[in-house]
Amino acid sequence: MFIVKFIVSFNFFLTPVSHCSGSATALHKQTNVVKNDYRIRLNASIDVSRHLLHQGLPFRGHDESEESTNKGNFLELLKYIAGQNEVVKKVVLKNAPKNNQMTSPPIQKDIVHCFSEEVTRSIIEEMDNDVFGLLVDESADASDKEQMAVVFRFVDKYGVVKERFIGVIHVQETSSLSLKSAIDSLFAKYGLSLKKLRGKGYDGASNMKGKFNGLRSLILKENSSAYYVHCFAHQLQLVVMAVAKKHVEVGEFFYMISVLLNVVGAFCKRKDKIREIDRQKVEEKISNGEIKTGTRLNQELSLQRPGNTRWGSHYKTLLRLEELFSSIVIVLEYIQDEGTDTTKRQQAYGILKYFHTFDFVFYLELMLLVMGLSDSLSKAWQRKDQDILNAISLVKTTKCQLQKVRDDGWDAFMAEVSSFSEKTNIGMLKMEEEFVDSRRPRKKTGITNLHHYKVDCFYTVLDMQLQEFNDRFDELNSELLICMSSLSPIDSFRQFDKSMLVRLT
Repeated sequence: MFIVKFIVSFNFFLTPVSHCSGSATALHKQTNVVKNDYRIRLNASIDVSRHLLHQGLPFRGHDESEESTNKGNFLELLKYIAGQNEVVKKVVLKNAPKNNQMTSPPIQKDIVHCFSEEVTRSIIEEMDNDVFGLLVDESADASDKEQMAVVFRFVDKYGVVKERFIGVIHVQETSSLSLKSAIDSLFAKYGLSLKKLRGKGYDGASNMKGKFNGLRSLILKENSSAYYVHCFAHQLQLVVMAVAKKHVEVGEFFYMISVLLNVVGAFCKRKDKIREIDRQKVEEKISNGEIKTGTRLNQELSLQRPGNTRWGSHYKTLLRLEELFSSIVIVLEYIQDEGTDTTKRQQAYGILKYFHTFDFVFYLELMLLVMGLSDSLSKAWQRKDQDILNAISLVKTTKCQLQKVRDDGWDAFMAEVSSFSEKTNIGMLKMEEEFVDSRRPRKKTGITNLHHYKVDCFYTVLDMQLQEFNDRFDELNSELLICMSSLSPIDSFRQFDKSMLVRLT
């Protein structure tokens, strides 16, 4: 299709203009040669584009001038192909007409666009006008333009569940009406119907999942069968994040962790110093016989920087902080005493001061406990062979574990706090003494340390987790997914249940 398009437009400029039979014949012969060279040039550019797209590589370089030693992937790969094939070499790059080299950025974009259209059409054909699910997310790109990513999820004629990325659509704004208009335009372009939609997946933003004016509700008005199901793994991240936002002391704890990462984790020399100190301690313990050696034991550790949208990575950061705590303290003391940046020295002083408080130990162990349960659930959900029923049962299991920790886990939790405090020489508070609020130290609180840390902190954080679990994983979605699982073809429809199908209907 792409080659025909270019040849047709090229032939327009090669139409004979002379009525003299001799000149017409000469021009016709020359045209056949030019058309063949053009086809070779075009195929070479298409082959280069296909390879770069398949590998996900950029096309253009920073400097594509004649004097440049690296003109970018597209031109360099075309140059390599020309060096391997004499036929191609004769008609590309310097040997091609100046106005028909088939290497300009607009030509490259046209080729990529044609590939995109052909791939999208093949996906639509694979769907075969059957029902499908829609996954949508929006975000700003590097140039601060709002883009909407669209993915289709469907079952092909062989019964294989597939997810196919359709494209990124530019939207003027992120309102629900604007997103709905973009989806309608996409569906109209490829001849799709909202009536075939059987499921939607968005993030938790109000413009997406809002019950009254969100994209979810706008589509439901046209198709009541298009149920909205939030990604389980994403909801789990929001559950953990909600606690950090709602509980003041937990929020302060994560703020101090972010400051620590800026002071220590953002500098290679400081990270190397932590690794070196930890390596020396491991070697000393090995020589004293305190730890064993073997394959994959005593691996080199570093303080990992967490991702903003992946709270599972925060759990890994806290684990590393616990393991490398003494090494991190040594580096912070060095920055405080020997650092040249005044701001970093002040930040190191503030972190060290916080690290030697009971609050730090308490919330470190509490977040490790809570995030440990969530991390196990998150890893289980990300398994490719995970089925719906097991995924839902894992939610119930995690909620039961959280409830059990809340009811009976205080003593075991405090034993962990006490163990870490003793190992790091951080003083423990006497639980029977009156609690002193650091924000208002002169004002009497009238409660004991035990009441504050057990009721206001331990119970409150766990109750928040349980409440968020109940809100995020509501009974309607769970019931819907349980009923749908009866249609699973696994093990010759072993889970088939007519009563569930009636409930689903």
